[in-house]
Amino acid sequence: MEKPSKLKNDKKEPGPTYIIADMACSHEGQPSLAQKIIDGAGRAGADAIQFQIWVLKKLMVPQHSDFKRVSRLELSQPQWASLISYTREKHPHMEIIACVYENESVDFCEKEGVDAYKIHTSDLSNPDLIKYVAQTGKRIDLSVGGSTIDEIKTAVEWIRSSTDSKMWLMYGFQNFPSPTDQVHLRYMLKLKELFELPMGYQDHSDADTQAGFWLCASAIGMGIDILENHITHDRSFGGVDHEAAFNPDEFARFITMVRTIEGALGTSIPKPFSAEELKYRKYAKKSLVASRDLPAGTRLTSQDLVAMRSDELGLPPDKADRFIGRASVRNIQAYQLLKESDVK
Repeated sequence: MEKPSKLKNDKKEPGPTYIIADMACSHEGQPSLAQKIIDGAGRAGADAIQFQIWVLKKLMVPQHSDFKRVSRLELSQPQWASLISYTREKHPHMEIIACVYENESVDFCEKEGVDAYKIHTSDLSNPDLIKYVAQTGKRIDLSVGGSTIDEIKTAVEWIRSSTDSKMWLMYGFQNFPSPTDQVHLRYMLKLKELFELPMGYQDHSDADTQAGFWLCASAIGMGIDILENHITHDRSFGGVDHEAAFNPDEFARFITMVRTIEGALGTSIPKPFSAEELKYRKYAKKSLVASRDLPAGTRLTSQDLVAMRSDELGLPPDKADRFIGRASVRNIQAYQLLKESDVK
């Protein structure tokens, strides 16, 4: 099935990891802070910035215990439109992903031409929203943490009944911050096998630890295609969605780590030796040399040959049978490299 659009791999070989910077609600309802976060993600080299775009009155009942707090985080559609324009102007390399929760926000995001949608795990059993997003034809990042296999299967079927556009599965343990012993990375491999879709890891580790770095490193080594990590303007601010969010400089180091790991993965296909490898082979590989002075006419036995390092590379030890039982045609000094032309 399809692979991430910016990934060059067909999973025969590892390719570039697609990195999503999730702003979530770290903007605290202030467009100026949102711009700082966008700049941090763009300068770090993220492939995409993810916005949570919603209309509160259609997201949460007024009597909800969090309604008043969340109301302070709501950005208006004109504010979002300005932030989308800002992103495109300042950081055109970044795609814009909209995490939406209701149809009105989908309509707005379509008007603004976002690149892809994320469906939060809270809406995995919401056919109205899922099918509404699917009819846009845009890529869908389906968040599956805290969901059953049946719930995931049903959501995938709803999407496929409406569109054949790209779909990614995104797994993360839904707790902020996430205890590392509850993350369950191996489960992602099972989901990838079951659904044959690109698999992403959403990290929610305590950002004051290094867990967000090494869990993502582990995910890359496991063959995960996409990484999503939270980003904020300043974690010490202590606001909403800050516990698992990198500061901009940390996000930059995170991306450097990911790209370094990718470089180390290489390919499974043998490649020509580099100059450094050839130099090492010449220094380290053992060659067949004479174990003693061998006068011309000496019929060689296994005791006349020894495998040792030499300044030059000769025949490897597994070619000894080319000499045993044959007579030398010249005087060969001890520790000289042996050549087939030395015997008859």
